[in-house]
Amino acid sequence: MKWEWWRETPFSVKLLLSTSFMMNMGFYALIPYLTLYLTGSIGWTLAMAGIVLSVRQFSQQGLAFLGGVIADAFGYKGAMFLGLGVRAVGFAMFAFCTETWHFFVAAILSGLGGALFEPACSAAYAIITPEAIRKEVFSLRNVLGNIAVVGSQIVGTALSAIDFTYISLFAGAVFGVNAIVIFFLFPPIRATNTRHSIWESMSTVVKDKLFVRYTFILMGYYYLNMQVFLTIPLFVENVTHSKVNVGIVLSALSLFVILFQMKVTQLLEGYQQRLTLIGIGTLFMSVGLFLFTFADSLWLILLDVFLFALGTMIAVPNLVDVVPRFAPKDLVGAYYGFNGYSIAIGGSFGQVAGGWVYDVGLRLQTPWLPWTICLVIGFWVAWILHRMEQQTGQIGNDLKKIARS
Repeated sequence: MKWEWWRETPFSVKLLLSTSFMMNMGFYALIPYLTLYLTGSIGWTLAMAGIVLSVRQFSQQGLAFLGGVIADAFGYKGAMFLGLGVRAVGFAMFAFCTETWHFFVAAILSGLGGALFEPACSAAYAIITPEAIRKEVFSLRNVLGNIAVVGSQIVGTALSAIDFTYISLFAGAVFGVNAIVIFFLFPPIRATNTRHSIWESMSTVVKDKLFVRYTFILMGYYYLNMQVFLTIPLFVENVTHSKVNVGIVLSALSLFVILFQMKVTQLLEGYQQRLTLIGIGTLFMSVGLFLFTFADSLWLILLDVFLFALGTMIAVPNLVDVVPRFAPKDLVGAYYGFNGYSIAIGGSFGQVAGGWVYDVGLRLQTPWLPWTICLVIGFWVAWILHRMEQQTGQIGNDLKKIARS
């Protein structure tokens, strides 16, 4: 892989890459083990644990549209700093929860923080990264994020052997440090939206029918993606009877991305049909999940996880690269924020329904049920995105013209 593009990467982008690494470290050290903590030590059902995770997800992505509009209007640095600080409080609060409602308050704070910093961070990436190297930067961000996931599983496994409290405090501290780094080192980026009110910005995005349709379809992708935080950890523990293997599987998922993401990006460099690529990646993910039906050992689980990881390697760089191709430059944050509804609805449904279907499958002795639903969703997303690309023309090359026509 040629790395000449790295010299063209501004310092501020490199700083964002480092903070993305740290955020993944904190996030993945907590969330997978939160599920096990709630269903184990607290004694909740998987469906109930899924509700807490979905509340965090929906409070983040459901408010991300407003967060993105605010970032466009008032600046990205301030939105990132405030959001990281709020999430630090929310994640640390999990360490002190003793009542059911405590967990929901912590989940809402964690999500609210993400609603503030995530669209601002994504928009900052898109605005300050030269377009010619954007896909490489996004691919590298995916690689660094997964390196952080591997490290987080080592930390999470070690701390979970002591007490969940330490995982929660570690995750909160990581986001707190990130907030300080952004405050002191990240250069201000002036607000790009100087022509529209908040209401006008929202209205402009909602009227972009093509983008709204694209966001709706991505709900299927995030249904599959969210199984990493819910059904996959529990499935691994049920099959292998070891919490340590949960960390091994999640680390393997990340290791596959670390080793092959840049190569996959390079191989697909000349393929301009970005929506079709997202669909193909989603299909690979669904096949990997479906094959869990037949996995009765750690090695078979790892093979299935490789297919899932390959799907994310195909889809993720295109997911983040497509949004700024829809958006006018002064509304990039708003477009990223609205696109978050695909995660809010698809991810929340994936956590609640995914947990419920998994429980039903165990109760009815039909373990294939949750994974078959995943396969159907994968085929649906792949087919609809391919048809969408055919109907609208060369979206990969001409998206901006289509979105504004």
